[in-house]
Amino acid sequence: MEVILKEDVAKLGSRGDVVKVAEGYGRNFLLPKKLAIEASAANKSVIEQMKAASVRRSAKEKASAEELAKQFEGVEVSFLRRAGEHDQLFGSVTSGDIADALAKKGLNVDRRKIQIHESIKTLGEFTVAIRLHRDVTTHLKVLIQKEAAE
Repeated sequence: MEVILKEDVAKLGSRGDVVKVAEGYGRNFLLPKKLAIEASAANKSVIEQMKAASVRRSAKEKASAEELAKQFEGVEVSFLRRAGEHDQLFGSVTSGDIADALAKKGLNVDRRKIQIHESIKTLGEFTVAIRLHRDVTTHLKVLIQKEAAE
């Protein structure tokens, strides 16, 4: 089955691509979730218009992402956490924690854009990537310090 993607789908393609997928995947997942439409001659002409609009939208999104990336220069987020022996944290610092800390500083970023490859479970200084756009990635310094014992 050939479908035209209306949205970016991980490991399949990006918006506007004509891809060949299994019948069940297309009929049961892509079409009901409005991620794709069937590839017909009429739909292909509609997709050309969607691609042009997509290029314009993507350019605007990239420009705004670049502006936001400039605001991240020199920004540092620090946390005070309880830690046990060998500087191991009780729990971990998650992308949601980082997003909340950034929101307090006036930088609103979706937690899903914060890319932590391995959970942060030790004290120290870490560099975390934030993917604001497909082509724009910035880095944030995260400092985790030990909470004073009572």
